[in-house]
Amino acid sequence: MENKDIYILGIESSCDDTSAAVLKNGVLLSNVTASQAVHEAYGGVVPELASRAHQQNVVPVVDQAIKKAGISKEQLTAVAFTRGPGLMGSLLVGVSFAKGFARSLGIPLIDVNHLQGHVMAHFIKESDDDNQQPPLPFLCLLVSGGNSQIVKVNAYNDMEVLGQTIDDAAGEAIDKCSKVMGLGYPGGPIIDRLARQGNPKAYKFAEPQIPGLNYSFSGLKTSFLYNMRKWVEEDPDFIEHHQEDIAASLEFTIVDILMKKLKMAVKQTGIKHVAVAGGVSANNGLRNAFHDHAKRYGWTIYIPKFSYTTDNAAMIGIVGYYKYLDGETCPIDAPAFSKVTFK
Repeated sequence: MENKDIYILGIESSCDDTSAAVLKNGVLLSNVTASQAVHEAYGGVVPELASRAHQQNVVPVVDQAIKKAGISKEQLTAVAFTRGPGLMGSLLVGVSFAKGFARSLGIPLIDVNHLQGHVMAHFIKESDDDNQQPPLPFLCLLVSGGNSQIVKVNAYNDMEVLGQTIDDAAGEAIDKCSKVMGLGYPGGPIIDRLARQGNPKAYKFAEPQIPGLNYSFSGLKTSFLYNMRKWVEEDPDFIEHHQEDIAASLEFTIVDILMKKLKMAVKQTGIKHVAVAGGVSANNGLRNAFHDHAKRYGWTIYIPKFSYTTDNAAMIGIVGYYKYLDGETCPIDAPAFSKVTFK
């Protein structure tokens, strides 16, 4: 009897991107994402507006993903969905749709942890002979707007958090500092663009001294705010005249904090296969630091494509595929969860 092809539909709705992807035997056929511009005016994601936009987007996005994959919905083997962590209102839209859709087709449901998805983005294949995946075990620096963690990946379903932020995430710190500068939201891409033209050593900001492999970014944020206040008092146009240097110095400080701990984790574990994942992994300063450390310390590095750094359904689909192979499905009454956890 010939092996039947496995088609997984992935659905991601943890924050403000509605995304759907289709994978065939672990190879990506389509990855469709609808982003929400509505939050820019508010300087951050408004949960109520996010969940409403997901309700409008989820059906057309799933429809597009299936059409682009060139299959019919009846060919789907299972539906994988983000169960958490994330914004509860946003998650509920994706979770409810996934449950209804799977039930209507009579196929299994697979729940996926959003953080696990980011790490496993490195295992998304774009063709059968795509073999760029890191060998197990490897270390992964997971950095996004909501999380900053160093994860030891022993298997797709066995991830150990070696260190994490005790307060703010790196992405959140960048967004908030961007807001202090009056640059708009999301701050990451704006700071990244400005930093390319600035001097990273122009200004010094506080680097919190936290023992072990944990991170802290709240002290840096406070130091940034106080410095800006002081400099603007002395010169009201200070930010406008020096924004490239401020952005470059801020980026340099954040990347330095991230890389020091990662270097420590490599030393402690002896694992030199090192990956980066999450929204902040799109940052050029961080990517350059990874290349620099690879040259300097003999690391083998894994940097995801830009399209897999932000929230996307391909990463949910690939975890769903591995879980399906292991026979790991979830009951229809599995609730969404908003808390950050790897379990």
